[in-house]
Amino acid sequence: MRPLLGYNRFWFSVANELFWKGRADMSDNTPQRPEGQYDAAAAQPRVQVEPTPTTPEQASGAAATGSPYTAFGAHAAPAVETMSRTVVKTKTKKLPVFLSALGGLAVGAVLVIALVMTGALDIDRGGSVTAVTPSSGTQTIEIDAEDTTLAEAVSAKALPSVVSITTEIQNSSGMMGASQESSGNIGSGVILDKDGNILTNYHVVKGATGIVVTLDDGSSYEAELVGSDESSDLAVIRLKDVDPAVLTPIEIGDSDELAVGEWVMAIGSPFGNEQSVSTGIVSALYRSTAMASTNGTTIYANMIQTDAAINPGNSGGALVNDNGELVGINSIIESYSGSSSGVGFAIPVNYAIDIANQIIDGKTPVHPYLGITLTTVNALNARQNGLPVEYGAYVNEVTEGGPAAEAGIQAGDIIAALDGEEVTSADGLIIALREHEVGDDVTLTVVRGDERLDVKVTLGSDEALQESQDSSTDQPGNELSDEQLRELLEELLGRGGAGGNGGW
Repeated sequence: MRPLLGYNRFWFSVANELFWKGRADMSDNTPQRPEGQYDAAAAQPRVQVEPTPTTPEQASGAAATGSPYTAFGAHAAPAVETMSRTVVKTKTKKLPVFLSALGGLAVGAVLVIALVMTGALDIDRGGSVTAVTPSSGTQTIEIDAEDTTLAEAVSAKALPSVVSITTEIQNSSGMMGASQESSGNIGSGVILDKDGNILTNYHVVKGATGIVVTLDDGSSYEAELVGSDESSDLAVIRLKDVDPAVLTPIEIGDSDELAVGEWVMAIGSPFGNEQSVSTGIVSALYRSTAMASTNGTTIYANMIQTDAAINPGNSGGALVNDNGELVGINSIIESYSGSSSGVGFAIPVNYAIDIANQIIDGKTPVHPYLGITLTTVNALNARQNGLPVEYGAYVNEVTEGGPAAEAGIQAGDIIAALDGEEVTSADGLIIALREHEVGDDVTLTVVRGDERLDVKVTLGSDEALQESQDSSTDQPGNELSDEQLRELLEELLGRGGAGGNGGW
């Protein structure tokens, strides 16, 4: 929308109002509240990792499964009812209307001159209008003659730095190593430097056997995984054989400087639609959640909440401010349907860039570590086990030599607060710890029987724990070889099948 053009619009609107005064009647198009029913039994919204859609090739037949691709030609056309009406044209007496409008313009001009003379309306020749009101004082409205909008300017700056990511995942049945049809994900990423390093979400490239990146100009390149931090849902990939001249690294902002209500833009590839932008504001700050998976728990701490539309395929894309600077990595949504409901979340760039730099430098991203295993305390298990409180994080086990053990934390303790902030669950404690740095001193409020103790703990690093988990995953014996599986199958068939032995 173009800005208003000074006082001409003002007195013209006054004249227009005078002309139409007394002619208005009740319109059939008066806005009304939409009618609808609220289903009280509807499921609660879920917070989930923003799902990445499969490639169009994987979506054949999606019309029967409710895929977003069914929106394109999958629905039958509605029946068309033909109606005929008689239109009667009448002649309009133009002269009286013209004279009335002219009179209104004259009255409006006189009114504007009177306002200027009295000082109620100050017309500034420098391109602004200053309106003076007795109650609110002076308000200056700047008029920009440029046609380029904020969204256009930010898009032009940031779009070349955001890429589309398509992955290939080779699925295997596990029986004799037989391969199934490969699948893939679609996501987004952000160019960090001229070396071709791209920051994205871990869940976008998880399990990928092949990665293809499409730049803003439409060119495509293969990419390799540099490293990842699954617990933070972040990963770095690097383009192969790319000319640095075609890369536009994004400008990094400061997520600590964000304010609620600030304008932001989300850029990515929703449903595979590359280089899409959506705008909104920062709805809230410091939103945190933990999501369990088969491989562990992913911690999303201090996230940026935004109402800019974020959909499947936006994962790993950019959230930028009004300067086109990266302030977040779009990652998850909260929705009834799994698509945008105006409640999306982005990982703050200050945290994401720190993890990315560690990965690029060949380091293992580290996180604060206590050296304990936890269970959430609630009203039910507290009553069943006779616990003294009905909330907190129950300590199941303490790792010998870990920070918690050195501070005197014992198995059976219930951690009820961290630095005075109440801890209501095991996930809540993990999230609160993730907001700190390795080496920080924290005070844990511990319930031990009838006592409440304040215990000071120096947070350690989980690097050793990550290495031990990686090594245990890589150890032989976790999976059967083809030959071992064949021998086991032959043995079971020889005995009449697995059912004869109660399963295996």
